[in-house]
Amino acid sequence: MSSGLNIAALAKRTGIAPDTLRKWEQRYGILRPTRTEGGQRRYSEHDVDRVVWLKARLDEGYRIGEAADLLGVEALETGTSPQQLARLVFEAAARSDAGAVNRLLDHAFALELGVACAEVVQPLLIAVGESWHAGQMTIAQEHLVTSAVRARLERKLAEVRAPVHGRAVLACAPGERHELGLLMLAVSLRADGWEVSYLGPDLPVAEPMTLARDIGAALLCYSVGTQEAAAALESGLSGSERPPGTQLLVGGLAANAVLAGRIDARHINGDLAAVVASLRSRAEAPTAGRMMDTDEPSDAGNVEVM
Repeated sequence: MSSGLNIAALAKRTGIAPDTLRKWEQRYGILRPTRTEGGQRRYSEHDVDRVVWLKARLDEGYRIGEAADLLGVEALETGTSPQQLARLVFEAAARSDAGAVNRLLDHAFALELGVACAEVVQPLLIAVGESWHAGQMTIAQEHLVTSAVRARLERKLAEVRAPVHGRAVLACAPGERHELGLLMLAVSLRADGWEVSYLGPDLPVAEPMTLARDIGAALLCYSVGTQEAAAALESGLSGSERPPGTQLLVGGLAANAVLAGRIDARHINGDLAAVVASLRSRAEAPTAGRMMDTDEPSDAGNVEVM
């Protein structure tokens, strides 16, 4: 049997009336539902993303036909592949075109979440970081990209989805302020059906631990991007009482198996999608993954992804 959202649930998620959604589907081919054994339409999270993207374009003043053309896969005005989208966002940032950066990222996040993260956001942030380090892009231009990416990830994290796999707490170690990799993991876990408490950058070690204990979290993940942050995490965990039944994970540029062994955690150092799949199927099993994180001054640069 096909799973997914019915038309009423899709309307509730997106704020677009069912009659309008049906017209968009029939006239423009925007939605691509599957069908149950009884022939009822079922819509995916990808359909939700496409409708949300279209709604944003309408709010900007586009007509629905124009917006549908922009969203078209075969003749995409903003690029025919995720790789082209990443390049176009980079070029827009390099000329300080905030409007283009935002429109292009909106289109990227209308793709499947895994594709948006792995094929657009990750290579984009690497390119932006390298350009900044080479003196070819200003801090303002770099922040233009990272702020826009962060805003869209935060919106994804706020989407209402039924938690089915358990609870997870994610936080940066003390002194660690670069959070986009951790935020991407949080969004991916949320999309996969976890109830995620995302606490963000630079927190005392005890705060996420207390929350994990209070809510009975299955996962507690810390991000460490520098040796200083790793040392602060290790110091904060020393002698602390761990939340019972909670698996401790650590990732980031400064994380490794040695650190994980010292703090009795599991090191994440592989593909983001593979990590999420592993956590879904075996929360107690060792995971492999790399958390995206960066050097100063921001979240763009040397990108590693959980």
